[in-house]
Amino acid sequence: MKIRPEELTENGYVLIDKLGHKELVPFIRTYMKKRTKYSLFYYISNFIAFGLVGYFFVQGYQLPNYSLGDRFTHFSYGLAIAFALLPLHEYIHVLAYKSQGATNTSYDANLKKFYFMALADKFVANKKEFQVVALAPFTVITTILIILLFIVNINWTLTISSVLLAHTAMCSGDFGLLSFFEFHKDKEPVMYDDVENKVSFFYIKTYLSDIN
Repeated sequence: MKIRPEELTENGYVLIDKLGHKELVPFIRTYMKKRTKYSLFYYISNFIAFGLVGYFFVQGYQLPNYSLGDRFTHFSYGLAIAFALLPLHEYIHVLAYKSQGATNTSYDANLKKFYFMALADKFVANKKEFQVVALAPFTVITTILIILLFIVNINWTLTISSVLLAHTAMCSGDFGLLSFFEFHKDKEPVMYDDVENKVSFFYIKTYLSDIN
């Protein structure tokens, strides 16, 4: 969006949330509870992924060579791979930010609160731009994993579906922010990051009719 943070107020935007990055988790939870198409899609995606894991976990249980221990091993492989994909996930976010015009990008992480963030300093993103940024990692990685489900040996389908489940669950932050944009879509919401102070700002547009 071709507007600087300091120009938002004079263009009719008002601040509705100012959050330190350590406080983003409660913010995400709030908007994940809103009934938007993005929160609904997130929960359905997790349900489908969970169903796939359950199916592949019990697949072939009647065969003599079925081993519950092997199933748990392949499931744990999937969780480990999902964690290993986090740098790729954030890197895709950064590429998406750059595709929308952001120039000063970086990363942030907090292992205690378990959040990982791709940031675009002072880049004001509107709903359309943020959709590209937020959905890029989910779309790319999920597509690759679904393709792999049809390619890998049957012994590894549980691993791939476990990666899919864990990675989808880890996208809650992305979908929570998308839910914010969707919830306020009639008020042209925007956001930007202040990397130096580790704060994100959320604005909505106001009109004279709103004031009156």
